[in-house]
Amino acid sequence: MLCGHMPIRRLSETTINRIAAGEVIERPAAAVKELVENALDAGARRIEVILAGGGIERIEVIDDGCGIPADELPLAIERHATSKLQDEALVRIATLGFRGEALPSIGAAARLSLISRPAGQEAAWRIDVAGGAVTAARPVPGIKGTRAIAEDLFYATPARRKFLRSPRAEAEAAERTVWRLALSASQVAFRLVSDERVIFDLPAQDEAARVAALFGREAASTMLKLDAQRDDVRLSGLIGPASLNRATAQLQSFVVNGRPVQDSLLRLSLRLAYRDVIPAGRFPVAALRLELPDEALDVNVHPAKSELRFADQTGVRSLVIGAINRALAQTVSLSTAPVAALPSLGLYTPPAPPSRAARGFAEAELALAAPPVARPVFMEPEPEAVEQHPLGAPLTQILDTYVLAQAPDGSLVIVDQHAAHERLTEERLRAQFAEGRIAAQPLLVPVVVEFAPMETARLLAEAETLARLGLEIEPFGPGAVLVRSVPAALKEPDAAGLLRDLAEEFTETGAPLALEAKLDAALARLACHRSIRAGRRLQREEMSALLREMEATPRAATCSHGRPTFLKLTRADLEKLFGRRG
Repeated sequence: MLCGHMPIRRLSETTINRIAAGEVIERPAAAVKELVENALDAGARRIEVILAGGGIERIEVIDDGCGIPADELPLAIERHATSKLQDEALVRIATLGFRGEALPSIGAAARLSLISRPAGQEAAWRIDVAGGAVTAARPVPGIKGTRAIAEDLFYATPARRKFLRSPRAEAEAAERTVWRLALSASQVAFRLVSDERVIFDLPAQDEAARVAALFGREAASTMLKLDAQRDDVRLSGLIGPASLNRATAQLQSFVVNGRPVQDSLLRLSLRLAYRDVIPAGRFPVAALRLELPDEALDVNVHPAKSELRFADQTGVRSLVIGAINRALAQTVSLSTAPVAALPSLGLYTPPAPPSRAARGFAEAELALAAPPVARPVFMEPEPEAVEQHPLGAPLTQILDTYVLAQAPDGSLVIVDQHAAHERLTEERLRAQFAEGRIAAQPLLVPVVVEFAPMETARLLAEAETLARLGLEIEPFGPGAVLVRSVPAALKEPDAAGLLRDLAEEFTETGAPLALEAKLDAALARLACHRSIRAGRRLQREEMSALLREMEATPRAATCSHGRPTFLKLTRADLEKLFGRRG
């Protein structure tokens, strides 16, 4: 044998199956996905999933679908044998499964039992596969449908098993998989049991009811309906307003042609649609459903079938972003307002009376009290303003920062004047930009701003982008930029501060949709520099004008950075805060 060459040999069928199983079944959640998809493809109207030990010990999926005839059970557990693929060109794939790999992969990695009885067959038949070894099919008692049991996952491949996470972590992943599948098929009743604990038990229902059941009724009650179409592509579903966001992407569901997916293009499109209405690091809530011709979609990208390839990626991305932006571009209302998250709400405990020593200390402290601050002047609300406008009439301004108003339903509305004006200014600038009329104001004396070399290079690389926004710059020696004009909308801009902020914004902007993202970032920063600052005393007319313009401006519930512009405190909130039972 020369050069250490090893002879080429054919792998055994058992080894081939175990290698293939590793591609399809990498963890219990993947086995659950494949078995439930089989049940859905079989036309099941009710599916029950039972997990033990995170699915490592046992996975059981019971359905009332069409079942597998006794003479086809041996074929069902062979690789690349399927009843679902009618078009071998792989163009029109109408089922969730089609590769013929799921059952043999599970049988190679675990101890698999299939018990199935089609309508009209006198008895159920059972076949067992353990580590690829098949036991002959035999008749057993059983009802119509199929019962699939996978036990001792990866017992035949210990190296794979040791890389599994804890049973609890694997259970959560499997539960999340069933959650997605249940969202994709609301017409099917789903029951999920994990370690003898019922996670959910849902009847067949419409999509809105299924979203409410799986997202939570409180979240679903504020979600916005989505329905848009471009050519043969239709987008529908429910999305949360800007105020409804989460610390993770757990409450996001994507269904394409009935298939639950975790597609990177759809995730990116959703993030971009919300990028300037929710804070950085927060995630929107959405249940999106996309329908398009089968030939416009390639689902044969990965054995797990959770990734897609769209023929027209740009069109899909534009449809998703545009539809969501239109849905979010609503005027403010109390129904979509963030509720003031006061820590003590619902947690009121009557304080104990102060001790004698404490009373003496408090009385002594009176002489050291802080000097009085300017007191807010409360105004009698105008009845017409309270009744006719969603945000009601202004009552006062406190801390020269927050406007208090009384809403038509009696709620107390608290407006952050800087955040609100920032959004109003940005939307005004956006409208001007869309019309191609952001005017530039030449500076009588150009301003020289010094930067670190990398920041200088980054800004100069975006000179054309900035010029479209009325900000004209040019190089001025090493490490410096000369500012010749600024947007006319900025009355007294701090050119140096504005450019430094823009340099930071451009640093954080990623490559996808680079120009659009850069323009958005720049517009948001311009708006911030133009807005009413906290600490400025407003007259009643100014407060009222701010409220009225907020009501007429799209996306006015959040500022350019995604923070809320106003909060509300209902009567119930106040009663909880003060411990009143009502």
